[in-house]
Parts: sequence; C-alpha cells; structure tokens
Amino acid sequence: MNRLILAAAAAAFTALATPLAAAPLPEAKPDEVGFSQAGLARMDDFFTREIAAKRVPGAVVAIARDGKLVHYKAYGQLDPVKGTPMPLDAIFALASMTKPMAAVAGLTLMEQGRLPLQAKLADYYPAFADMKVGVTQEAGSLLLAPQIRPILIHDLYRHTSGLMYGGRPDSSSQVARLYPDGTAPAIEGDTQAFIERITKLPLAHQPGTQFEYGFSIDVLGAVVEKVAEQRLGEYLANNVWKPLGMVDATFAPTDAQRPRLARPFPNDPLTGKPQAIKLLDTPLKSDCGGACAFATIGDYVRFGQMLLNGGELDGARILSPKTVHHMTSNHLGPEIKNTVANVEPHRAGFGFGLSVAVRVSEGLSAVPGNPGEFSWNGAYGTQFFCDPKERLVVVVGTAAPGDLRKYYREQVQDIVYGAMVK
Repeated sequence: MNRLILAAAAAAFTALATPLAAAPLPEAKPDEVGFSQAGLARMDDFFTREIAAKRVPGAVVAIARDGKLVHYKAYGQLDPVKGTPMPLDAIFALASMTKPMAAVAGLTLMEQGRLPLQAKLADYYPAFADMKVGVTQEAGSLLLAPQIRPILIHDLYRHTSGLMYGGRPDSSSQVARLYPDGTAPAIEGDTQAFIERITKLPLAHQPGTQFEYGFSIDVLGAVVEKVAEQRLGEYLANNVWKPLGMVDATFAPTDAQRPRLARPFPNDPLTGKPQAIKLLDTPLKSDCGGACAFATIGDYVRFGQMLLNGGELDGARILSPKTVHHMTSNHLGPEIKNTVANVEPHRAGFGFGLSVAVRVSEGLSAVPGNPGEFSWNGAYGTQFFCDPKERLVVVVGTAAPGDLRKYYREQVQDIVYGAMVK
C-alpha cells in the first residue's frame, strides 16, 4: 500500500513538474507595457464564465505589446468528451487564418520577381481564362457572360476574383449554390483536381469589381505551388514556419501532434445541432491555402509579431517592411464594392489588404482599435489582430465552429483594449 501511495505521489509530482510550453516571445509584466493587471484579469473572468456555462470547451489567449507577452494562458478543456485540460501548446485548426500565411508565401515570390500582382491568373492555370460570370436575370435564370477583364493575381489576394464559397450566409448570389464548401476540394482531391473543379463554375462577379469572400487564396496557394514547384506546405515550412520557429505549423498533423488537437463540443451550444471540425479526423489530399492549416497560438503569435515588426523576427527576415506595409494597406479602391462587413458584422469601417482585413476609419466598427489595424479570423474559432499604432498582437484559439465564434471575437477585442491604460 505504501508503495502505491509513494508511486502515486511521485506521478503527481512529475505531472506538476512537467515544464509548460516555452513562451513564444519574451514576457513582461502588464504595467511595463501599458496594461492594467486588473483589466487583463477580465479575460480570465470572461472565459471562466463561458466555460462554466458550457458555451465553449476552452481557449488559449496570447497578448503581446512591444514584442513582449503580457498574457499567455490556457483555459478549460482541449477535448470536452475526454475531459483533457487545455495546454498552452494546444494545436488548433486555423481555418481561414491559413490565408495570411499563404499570402506571405506568395509575397515572398513577389519579392523575388516571380509572382507580380498584375500577372494574369490564366498565365499559371489557363482554364481560368474561360470562366464565365454568372448574371442573375429578372426571371431568376442565370446568364453566363464573358469576363470584361481577366482575373489578376492581385484579385486573389484581395478577394476580388469573383470566386466564392458555397453556402455562405453573407452572399445572396445564386452562384453560391454551385460552389463547394471551403475544405471539400482539399479533402476530395489534389491541387489539379481543385483547379479543374473550380474553373468549371461561373464567377459571382466580374473580376475586380466586388469583394467576395471565397476560394481566392486557395487558388493563390495553387499558384505558389506552380511557381515554387513544390507543395504549399513544403514551401511554407522552408520559407516561413521553420525560420520563425513555428514548430507545430502544418497541413498534416503527425501522430505525435494529434493528441494536442483542440476539439469542439459535439453539439453547437447555441442551436443544439451536431457540429464538428472535419479536418481534425479527415486527411487532406492537398494543402489548401484558404482553410486547412494547423498551428498553436504560440506559433501564430510569432507570425503576427513578424508582420508587426515589418517582416522580421529574431533575426529571421521573411518579408521587406515595404512589402508588409503594402500587404496591410487597403486595396479596395472606390471602384470596388466593399462587402467586408457582410462577412462579420463588426467589420464596419474596414477595407481589405492582401489577405487581411484593414481598418480604415475611426469609429464605425463595433470593436475598439485604430486605423491601420489588420486582422483575420478562422471559422473554427480562431482570431488574430495586429494594431501597429499600439504595437499590439493578439491571437486567440477556441474550438467553436458555430456562430458563437463571432461573439468571442468581439468580446476579446473589447477586453484587450479595455485593459490598456496607456
């Protein structure tokens, strides 16, 4: 019996003594970089309430200012069915937070003179030249019209290609019912199969005329593969992830990583309907640049800090400061219909850069911030935003694939800015 007690005590000590995940950035006390400790404690209170109410299984939150972490915490559970505690190094399915990383891959090629913004998409995949534009007639029929001008690489970055996602509630286009959902092509086939499938569909708009959220960055990822002559994940690993020390970033979690995958509740807390993150248990046949990557919050805060630093982190330069400035500037001119706020309601006052939303106005938005803030989120419950004026990077991971994720995005940003005292 004594041996059993000693063995149990030793095991408990070992568990307690196991080191936590290394901090992805240097750490600082809140008051050293203009935050209130009491204000940041509201983040603890918020997620404690949400987890107790069984609205979200758990979360990991990273907040950095001046390149230093002031808040890096895990809350709740990694797997609500198994009851596994949430570790700091939990791995999240990033969904559309894959897009900025794929865009950075494209921009590295632009800096090399291999992928200019004004290049025609059809120069890389000729079938895009033959795509028609779906125009809904008064009687409800769909007229197929020729493209007035070709799709440019620029259009892919800023979602003005006319490509879209199937089934999005923010689109009224009849064309939407013809498109697959965001991850279906990567699950079902390789990159070439995706291109063949997507080019048989009509465009929702004339190229260069309207922001329409969809497969644009997936196609950009396919272009990166063609130019770089390697899979997108391989190119990102060699040119972004490994140089930045993003050790868990991947399109294909290994057997060793899989126990750290964050999982949602089996049922949506708001509707009671079954929900799942399909990519957690379904292997991919291609590296979809729009929705299919995985990473820890620590990985992504390093990516965000690199962008905030103007393309460099810890001696690893990924992009030029001038390229990052161009990426995070608004690219929706007055001739382009701006429907960014249709994707998420707190995006009023935002334009769109090269794969990131960009705040262009004071006020208007439901969340605090400054013009120049850039951000994007993931449909499975992840978010990140960078505020250059405040030298701020915030990354949040939850496994919340329902509409509740939009509530968390707004609440987190309110709490972060509410905790800033200078």
